[in-house]
Amino acid sequence: MSNPLPFTALVEAQPENELFRFSLAQSLLSSGRPAEALEHLEKCAAKKPHWMMPRILLGKALVGLGRKAEAKPWLEAALALAIDQAHDDPAQELRALLAEFA
Repeated sequence: MSNPLPFTALVEAQPENELFRFSLAQSLLSSGRPAEALEHLEKCAAKKPHWMMPRILLGKALVGLGRKAEAKPWLEAALALAIDQAHDDPAQELRALLAEFA
């Protein structure tokens, strides 16, 4: 399991740094703490509207927390970005994930 503490200190020192927040969120997710990662992923997505990865991870975290209705718009936004940015593998994964919502 990953230790999110180094990233926590970085985020506390530079709260507006979205790369530190994203790294902290990834660490929290890999540590099995998805609810704690949500805030950081939301801030990353808000700061960079064309950044696909925080939206994917946010959607997946919400699905894992049983909050599918909240996850769907994030996953749909990630899919739109994946298509727009020609990221074929993430687009395929997102289509499959969204198909499970039907």
